[in-house]
Formats: sequence, structure tokens, C-alpha cells
Amino acid sequence: MLTQKTEPAAKELDDFLLQLKTSFPDDVSVLSGEKQADSQVKGIRYDSRLVEKGDAFFCIEGQKQDGNTFIQDALQKGASVVISEKKPAGQNALTTPFVVVPDVRLALAKASDYFFDRPSTKLRLIGVTGTNGKTTTTHMVEHLLEKAGQKVGLIGTLGARWTRQDGDKQYEDLKFTTPQASDLQELLASMVARKLTHVAMEVSSHALALKRVDGCQFAAACLTNITQDHLDFHKTMDHYWKSKRLLFSQLSESIQGSKAAVINLDDALAPEFIKSVDKSVRVLSYGWNETADVRAVKADFDFSGTRLELATPAGPMEVSLKLNGVFNVYNAMAALAICLNEGIDRADLKEAIESFEGVAGRFEIVRVSGRKNESLAQPLCLVDYAHTPDGLDNVLKAARKLVPPGGKLYVVFGCGGDRDNSKRPQMGEIAENLADQVVVTSDNPRTEDPQQIIADILAGIKRMKCVKVEPDRWQAIHMAIDEAGDSDVILVAGKGHETYQILADKTIHFDDREVVRKALMAKLNLEAAN
Repeated sequence: MLTQKTEPAAKELDDFLLQLKTSFPDDVSVLSGEKQADSQVKGIRYDSRLVEKGDAFFCIEGQKQDGNTFIQDALQKGASVVISEKKPAGQNALTTPFVVVPDVRLALAKASDYFFDRPSTKLRLIGVTGTNGKTTTTHMVEHLLEKAGQKVGLIGTLGARWTRQDGDKQYEDLKFTTPQASDLQELLASMVARKLTHVAMEVSSHALALKRVDGCQFAAACLTNITQDHLDFHKTMDHYWKSKRLLFSQLSESIQGSKAAVINLDDALAPEFIKSVDKSVRVLSYGWNETADVRAVKADFDFSGTRLELATPAGPMEVSLKLNGVFNVYNAMAALAICLNEGIDRADLKEAIESFEGVAGRFEIVRVSGRKNESLAQPLCLVDYAHTPDGLDNVLKAARKLVPPGGKLYVVFGCGGDRDNSKRPQMGEIAENLADQVVVTSDNPRTEDPQQIIADILAGIKRMKCVKVEPDRWQAIHMAIDEAGDSDVILVAGKGHETYQILADKTIHFDDREVVRKALMAKLNLEAAN
């Protein structure tokens, strides 16, 4: 996963088994198999293809694969111990120790924390959860803390990164927004080895429900907001938000020192999250609510950004953000509250947040220039990751504020396949109500028929007067840009930073920003060199 790994010291197998027993004191069975007197655990694996001699193999039952079916593969590669929720067939003939636990995902999390020497206790781990805003908030926290002289790591949707000695700050690709428990602990250990002081991490509802962050000790947890998403996995909104609330209950088990629960007080579920916070944890609220600890007093938006007045526990703040939209006001308040709890001076925070440029694919402006960078008359094009009803609602409202008199607001969007289909008509309705021109297209259709996804979106649209359908996303973006005038604003929503499109039988390169740029150049008759 990482280009630079930190190799942990092997653990004695007996100590490793004792750790598993400690994690499940009343319900764990160690079925004896042959083991050498000096047997060790040299690595943690949940993918049999990656097992090497001496590794512990955890049999995870996923949505598509059951790790129990690959036990023999792991043993043939030299696994020193197998951990599962199921007793093995023919257990009298075991050749390797076999551990039966009631919850193999929890066992993986606890064992990984132990194996990598509890890395989250050696830095300040800040977890941010919520439906929207996680990526921008964690990037803001990273920026603010770095400006204050801290060494900060970042884990989330765009990948993992930290500033290296040569100043490089590229993302390491991750399979998930929040990695699997063993990958996460390995990543944190790598960051500890590089003497990082803080890590800002997006914590997804999947990760919480699947126990990927169990064993992590958080210095702070932040709630951005709760709106509909991921019901294909959670099935109900109740299960969705309660999964996110688990992050806050974990604060009571965290490291000594200042611990904070940073909660959006304007969210309807804020009281439920506050109730889950242990009395030993400081609650810092934020929002427009008059009782919020970090409170937005006034916000003025224009093309250059946002002029914001805040009330904070450290005193009033007036800041000029380079970002636009009410949603970014919330992101800024959350990041400031987190960093105030970390002891960063108010004046330093003001200077730092005013220099924050934003995040790739989050309300990102895409423009082209002519020779010698002269300004060209062209529609204002925005690319955003918004892929939920609330997300689309927020960015369309923010985009509307940038439309000059006489201009129109276009939106180009689709919905992902093999995901919650109940949000599709909702997003169609929102697009129709908030935009002047709607172009419905494909997102990542995966194994679903793109035409069916589009039909689901259109079910929420009452009038088809200003709606066009173009399943080919490239064509849809070009269509909108070709039609738009110089005073119009075009929002391309759904994929944001992504550089690929997932189809039924393949994944292809596709970057909304690249397509927008090429469409603008074609419209303005510019050469490709621009």
C-alpha cells in the first residue's frame, strides 16, 4: 500500500494469542495445532494472496468473498495462525494454531493495534465523520496545523499523504476512504516512524460499522452533518447515523490529555451525538445556532470567496476565505474548532485559513487562458464531488450565488450504479428546482444499465422543459459548455477528483476537469497546448 513501509517487530505467537484472548475474555477458543517453540507472528493479513511465512491470517467474510474459503491457500503460504468466526472442519488434524473468535473484524482491529505497537497513542489522531464535508474539513485541519508548525498526516477519500523531507506531498492511493484495520494501523505506524504529530482522518460509516477503527484512540472526533447516503449498505437511516455515532463513544477510551467532540449544532441529530459523548470529553459545537461555541455571525459571498465573521471561545474572528458556499463556512468552523482544541492561537488560525486554497474536485473552478494568459470570455465551470441529495443541493445553491444578472445555471450530473437508488429521484428533483438547465448523464454505472439509472433520476423531475439526457458523460459535458454563454455557470457534479469511470466490464480514464478544459478550448478555438 505504501511506497515506504515501516517493518514492525515480529510478535511471539504465544503473546499474540494471549492478546486475542484478552480482547475476548469470555468467548475465544484456541484450537491447538503444531507450532514451533519459537513461532512468531510476522505480519497481519486478511487477503490470502498476500500471506507470507509467519503471517496471521484473518478470515473476513465480505460481501463478495469469504476468507474462510481461502484458509488452505494461506496455510500453504506459511501462515503461522488462522483466526476465524467458524470452527474448522476436521479440527483434530490441525497443523497450525486456529483461533475461533465471536467477531473476526474486531479481532483484526485489536490484533493490528497490538501488532503495530498502538500507533494512535503516539500522535494526535483526529477523526472526521459525516455525510458531506469530510474531505475539505480534514484538508483544512492539515493546513491549519502545518501552518502552526506541526507535522501532519492525512487519510481519506483522496488517499494518504504527509510532507516528505524533499517537500513532496503526493497522495498514496488507498482502497477505501478509511482503510481496513490492519492497513490503517500499518499506515499510522508509518506516520509515527516519520515523527508526525497529528493525523487528520476521514472516518466513513462503513469503517465504523465494520470496526476498521476499533482500537484507534482519538484525540478529537468531528461530526459535519447527517443526510441520506449509503443506504445500499446500511439499509436504514437509523443504522447509518448510529454507525457514525460510534466514533464519539470511542473518545472515552482515548489517550490522556485534551479530547474533544466537535459537533455541528445545526444538524438535527446533534443532540443524539452530544448525548453519546463521555463526560470526560470536551464538547465544542459549531454552526449558526446562537448557542454554538464557534458561531457564524455573518457571511458575505462573491466570486473571490467569503467574508466571514465568527464568534469563538478565543474571541471574535474576521476571516476572508478563498472558498465559496455555506457548506464551506461549516467546514471552516469545524476545522477551526478542532484546531482551537489543539491549542493553536487565534491569530495564527486566521492567517492560515485565509491562505487555504481548497481541495481538488471540491467546488473547483476550471478555466482556460489564451496566449500570454490573457483573460477569455467563457462560462464559469465548476467541478464538484457532490453525489448525495444534500451535497447537490448545497453546491447548486452556492453556484447560484455566482451567476451574474442575465446568466443561467447549468448542472451536469448522474448517479452511481450499484448504490442507493432511492436518492436518484431526489437528486433529479433538486436539480430541476435549483438549476435553469439540467443535463442528466452517467456517473459510475458499474454493473447497472445507465439508462435505468437515468430513468430513476428522471422519475423525480416533474417538468422536462429544461432537461436534456445524454448517457455519454463526455458528450454531456461538451453539450452544456457548447450551449452556455459567457454569463452562465456550469456545475459538473458527482465525480469531483476522480480520474476514472467504472463501467460494467472495465474502468476507463475519465477526469471531469480534463473534459471541461478540453471542451472550453474547443469552444474558444484554442490549441491543445493550452
